[in-house]
Amino acid sequence: MHIDLKNLVSISEANQNFSKVARMVDENGAAVILKNNSPRYVLIDYSKLQEDTDADNEALEAVAARILQKHKKAFEELAK
Repeated sequence: MHIDLKNLVSISEANQNFSKVARMVDENGAAVILKNNSPRYVLIDYSKLQEDTDADNEALEAVAARILQKHKKAFEELAK
């Protein structure tokens, strides 16, 4: 994930003005909340989470298919 300086918010600011942080997510796609000056939490749009999850699932399926194809004979023997 790319962290932009304009997306950084302190935890106290996020606590006091959550609507501002939500607007930031709407405008920039994400907000990184800092705790003790270190990135601690990421707030993203729910639809972006779904897109990322779907992409991860597709990548996982591609890897699984490649492994199954590579070791097809071994899996056929195990299935007997």
